[in-house]
Amino acid sequence: MAGPALLLVSHGSRDPRHAATVRALAERIRRGRPGVTVTTAFLEFDAPGVAGALAELRRAGAGAAVAVPLLLTRAYHAKTDLPAALADAEGPAVRRAAVLGGSPLLLRAVERRLFEAGLTPADRSTTGIVLSGAGSRDPEAIESVGAAARELRRAGWRAVRPAFVTGPTPRPGDVVRELRARGVRRVAVAPYVLAPGLLPDRIAAEAAAARADILSTPLGDTPELARLVTERWLEAHAPLPAPVG
Repeated sequence: MAGPALLLVSHGSRDPRHAATVRALAERIRRGRPGVTVTTAFLEFDAPGVAGALAELRRAGAGAAVAVPLLLTRAYHAKTDLPAALADAEGPAVRRAAVLGGSPLLLRAVERRLFEAGLTPADRSTTGIVLSGAGSRDPEAIESVGAAARELRRAGWRAVRPAFVTGPTPRPGDVVRELRARGVRRVAVAPYVLAPGLLPDRIAAEAAAARADILSTPLGDTPELARLVTERWLEAHAPLPAPVG
């Protein structure tokens, strides 16, 4: 069996690059899972919304679906917006997968983007990384970015610090300057976001103002991200273990 439909649910953005990136990721996943129906939905700004996407799946004859949130942390969108959208929608039976954060595949995607921007594995020991998230009022979400920074540091980079362009401090530019003051001669800013848009543009502007040496691009449709989404889909629709006894 090919399995249930895979519904990629993104936050959405007024910036058309965001939706284009989500759809490119969906296309990469389709190529890897040709028997699976893969479609996209957005919580706001873009179409279709979750209800519209599920209604279309129902009209197409899908009996079940897994909603995979394209969210790196468990913040408001994961805890409130997505559950509410799924509860209000009519369509096939839906299971909700976990957010993407916490997987080593995300950090591999971050490194892929850093290497595409000009770094090499040999630069790890001499380069500081500013892992720049969007920001949130949710302490669980903030801690998850800090945990990702610590895991990335274990890969051998000289220093890795989290930063945020909204909500809590520190800001990306401030962390670039802090690392310079500590004697790190090469500093790279790595956006810990999925797709281009207003906040990634702010990360880029802060990196430029602080004269970071390297700025990588959002994670986008990397192979690692496609694999991670597929893993979340598989985990969510795996049959429950039989009861013992």
